[in-house]
Amino acid sequence: MSTLAHTMMTAARSADSGLAGPGDLDRYPYAEAPVADRVGVPAWEGADPDLGRVGRRAAGSRGRGLHGQLVQQLGQMIVSGDLGADRPLVPEEIGQRFEVSRTVVRESLRVLEAKGLVSARPNVGTRVRPVSDWNLLDPDIIEWRAFGPQRDDQRRELSELRWTIEPLAARLAAGHGRDDVQQRLADMVEIMSHAMGQGDVLTFSRADTEFHTLLIQVAGNRMLEHLSGIVSAALQVSGGPVTGCDRPNEASLAQHSRIVDALAAGDGAAAETAMRQLLTVHPEVERVVPAPREH
Repeated sequence: MSTLAHTMMTAARSADSGLAGPGDLDRYPYAEAPVADRVGVPAWEGADPDLGRVGRRAAGSRGRGLHGQLVQQLGQMIVSGDLGADRPLVPEEIGQRFEVSRTVVRESLRVLEAKGLVSARPNVGTRVRPVSDWNLLDPDIIEWRAFGPQRDDQRRELSELRWTIEPLAARLAAGHGRDDVQQRLADMVEIMSHAMGQGDVLTFSRADTEFHTLLIQVAGNRMLEHLSGIVSAALQVSGGPVTGCDRPNEASLAQHSRIVDALAAGDGAAAETAMRQLLTVHPEVERVVPAPREH
């Protein structure tokens, strides 16, 4: 096993135990809380008086400050529909519910406003905005939708979007051959292989995320590069339509390897085809992304 592979697997295990890990992994925002911690957010109406304290403890396990915790709580409640469109958000009430200062509330609402979830107007106050105004490409909103009532739609939409973005990125990346990038992508495949052999799903996922994120970033298209966060978020969302990336197995590894080989050979068509085959949703899933056509 390469030094990089050993370092990354050690870092993944450290992260899983709550310890800081070495290496470049901190560049990527990996999910830290189990799915069970992200669903079942209490409704605003008739909430338990201890809601603020309970929410703060749960969010604290994710390493967030008070400001980040409140953004997480309110964001989940809005996206889940517990706080419906045009619902007024009174800062004083929020502060009391979650036992945080007015400054924390104000900063949190500004973050949610930037995401398109709420709007603040003079003499009107802060209100929840309709779904049509949300920034649906925001990684936080992707996560909140993926673990809420809209989970099936969100995961399907992510699979469809990836199937559109990543084959093109693979084709373009073949024209930007760089030895350091080629080696890094090959390292990620090696790490996934070792992780799969040891049943280390966390390390496999992290290496897979870096593989796909890096591939988009080296495609030479700055607009595509800005979409790399969407792919990273999609890879952290489990369940829903199942692609080759969602199933750590020999077939998935083979497709990743074919992509690396095609990039090394400068064969954009082969890289695109391999990516489409990797991202094709398996036939047992009810709503599927079509397989690539034979030319």
